[in-house]
Amino acid sequence: MKCPNCQMENDASAKTCSACGAPLSPENGSVPPQALKAVTNTGLVLGKKARTLRLNTPVDPKAIISDRAYNGAIAVVLLWGLLINYLMCSSYAVTSAVVRFYASNPIVFLIGYLVLALAGIFTSAKSHNPLVSFLGYNLVVIPFGLVITMLVWTYGGSRSPVVSEAFLYTMLISVGMMACVMIAPGFFSKIGGALLGVLIGLVVCEVVLLILGVSQSWIDWLAAGLFALYIGYDIYRSQQYPKTLDNAVDSALDIYMDIANLFIRILSILGKRND
Repeated sequence: MKCPNCQMENDASAKTCSACGAPLSPENGSVPPQALKAVTNTGLVLGKKARTLRLNTPVDPKAIISDRAYNGAIAVVLLWGLLINYLMCSSYAVTSAVVRFYASNPIVFLIGYLVLALAGIFTSAKSHNPLVSFLGYNLVVIPFGLVITMLVWTYGGSRSPVVSEAFLYTMLISVGMMACVMIAPGFFSKIGGALLGVLIGLVVCEVVLLILGVSQSWIDWLAAGLFALYIGYDIYRSQQYPKTLDNAVDSALDIYMDIANLFIRILSILGKRND
């Protein structure tokens, strides 16, 4: 079946176009003209609803790019964020400034982290302009980088064997999950709801244990496994969205946060093991 929006050939059973997300069988038999342009959200939608909205939102056929360009954009944006974090952790000036500020203003540090990260997620979720989404991406990368810089300093700095080992494990797991997506995409297509439920339960449990002063070592292992699966899930989902530059940036943000959280958890596990 040919998509009336972007003219892409789709399976006869498909309800939406795999390239642009336009409905293939609307009641009136054609896609309304207003559906040919990217739709802008009127509110903040996150989580599964945000992914569903991004998947089903019709886009301008002119915004569609090739698979190679789309995946290349995801890789470049993702590597940009990881490089920024590496440079932050490797800089003595940045590390010393972060450590001093956290030591004197821990509450302000944490509030600033949350505000910047949420602002970045909000900006990326709302925008259909790749440049604006990239700005939102960097608003997430910077606060995550500050937290990672603090943790890296805590465990001996960027040249510490523990940090190097955590980085290696994170990269190996990320590559492994990418391979798993290629081998068994059907598995990752079904686990989104379960992952969200486990994540919510994990956050609640971690907060309660923190208040009670109970050791949380086992939670780091559970969280590491959860974010490893999230890497595979978000890689899978990235291939289901209409292949636009904006969706490439948004997908890179999803995968970046998975990788950053996985690294934080692995670093915590290895650091506690060596204490």
